[in-house]
Amino acid sequence: MTSVAQAAAIAPPIHIAIRPARPRLRDELLDFWQHRELCYFLAWRDVKVRYKQTVLGVAWAVLQPALTMIVFTLFFGHLAHMPSDGVPYPLFAYAGILPWSLMAAGVSASSGSIIGSPTLITKVYFPRMIIPASAVFSGLVDFAVAVVGLCALMWRYHVAVTPYILLSIPVVLLTLLLSCAVGGWLAAVTVRYRDIRYVVPFFMQLWMFGTPVFYPASLVPPGKWRLILALNPMATFTDAFRSAWVGRAPDPAPLALATAVTLIVFAVAVRTFRSFERTFADYI
Repeated sequence: MTSVAQAAAIAPPIHIAIRPARPRLRDELLDFWQHRELCYFLAWRDVKVRYKQTVLGVAWAVLQPALTMIVFTLFFGHLAHMPSDGVPYPLFAYAGILPWSLMAAGVSASSGSIIGSPTLITKVYFPRMIIPASAVFSGLVDFAVAVVGLCALMWRYHVAVTPYILLSIPVVLLTLLLSCAVGGWLAAVTVRYRDIRYVVPFFMQLWMFGTPVFYPASLVPPGKWRLILALNPMATFTDAFRSAWVGRAPDPAPLALATAVTLIVFAVAVRTFRSFERTFADYI
């Protein structure tokens, strides 16, 4: 008995760590769907805070893209004589600004959403992906109001509404999915590396120049440059949205490639977000 006790005392202790299995992507999305009402209320809270005590209210949603369209029309349309694929340049520019603004505003708002919600992170359990997603979805209100300005421009330039306009709905949904992916990834990384939030505005500016917002995609020479442009999902989504509203069918091949790239980016973003999520409370 003495030898057995001595051997037990000499033997190193055995530590067994029990960790939960990593949930599958399907389970994570199902958990998100079960808490969809929370996403709605957080998005509506962001909308009310944005327009609380403002002078023009939701009119800013039309004024901002309209002023951008005027600047683009003045410098690129009249001075630089930028081609617009046979579409009046003000309508061409405004139709490109809308999907880009939806994505850019969503990424900018969601990238700092986690560090801006310390109370929710440390006090209540819910899928943390809801926080950046709600910041993205809150931009739908501005987008819907800005579409009224697009309808006014179509009436001004006598552009008829065609059934192709219905194709803009899945394009908008894909744009939201891409915004959630990029914004969610940035939100997770920003919790640990706070200087990322200072890089986001510069990154969005570079991304805009790589997206045919104020120039047509046909202006890019064929070959490797056209391939690089096709790997940018927002280039395809912007061009497809514009085509649908001016009565043209979007090109299905680039749209399929952009959809595949968006799904891959979304899957990677969700995995990255889940791996960083365990330490949110520690860093916040």
